[in-house]
Amino acid sequence: MSILINDSTRVIVQGITGRIGSTQTHWMLEYGTKVVGGVTPGKGGSTVEGVPVFDSVKEAVQETGANASVFFVPAAFVLDAFLETIDAGVKLIVVVPEHIPVKDVLRMRSYASEKGVFALGPTTPGILVPGKGKMGIMPASLFAPGRVGIISRSGTLSYEFAGILSESSVGQSTVVGMGADPVVLRNLADILELFQEDEGTDAVIVVGEVGGEQEEKAAGFIARKMTKPVAAYIAGRYSPQGKRMGHAGAIVRGAAGTVAGKQEAMRAAGVEVLQSPQHVAEWAKKHNLR
Repeated sequence: MSILINDSTRVIVQGITGRIGSTQTHWMLEYGTKVVGGVTPGKGGSTVEGVPVFDSVKEAVQETGANASVFFVPAAFVLDAFLETIDAGVKLIVVVPEHIPVKDVLRMRSYASEKGVFALGPTTPGILVPGKGKMGIMPASLFAPGRVGIISRSGTLSYEFAGILSESSVGQSTVVGMGADPVVLRNLADILELFQEDEGTDAVIVVGEVGGEQEEKAAGFIARKMTKPVAAYIAGRYSPQGKRMGHAGAIVRGAAGTVAGKQEAMRAAGVEVLQSPQHVAEWAKKHNLR
């Protein structure tokens, strides 16, 4: 089994006619994702990679039965597209673009919660279920089917952890990029809960980083609810205070958001804290994961 993406997931690509949207549509289709349509206002009636393009999300949903959407829309247009997508009845949304204003993200987060929509991002590489499909930009060659879940604030580190596990013959159930911005559409604890309930996941790896409180808050959930083994790696050990490190959300302010504080919270919750991505193979072996 897996979380978020399954055999009934039917995906539309918003911004499908753009350079990134069309390229990523090709790779999603290549990996077996059920991409059933795309949306670009004014381009309805055309096709991309054999996929029909519609002028509106409502039309795309009505014609294709789509229930999921991945965004490759310029940041300035994401809010309107997001609201339109929810109003059309789509229940899973992956927002890949970066540089979306925080005020827009807060409105998107509130509306998604009100309407019962599961949304990821912004600034996320997406979701990938090895051997089944993906929504986003993750490079499929690094992943292998299995029973270990990965949640990451960093796109490239999620690929690295999956690659190390795959080389050790340990597959992944689902890999989720939760988004790298200071405010994201779904919290780490929400995704942990899905993995806890998933019969196809035996253990979970959290790939965190400096900045914010996602890992500290998730530690409380882990201590209360998680019965599966959890390992965590927190990137940014040598990040200077007050300087953003790569991601908009990766910034240390005073005593908040430090690697040491996150590691301490995770250890207190019974999580095994990894000092290097390479140590994940030893952790998997110790728990007889595959």
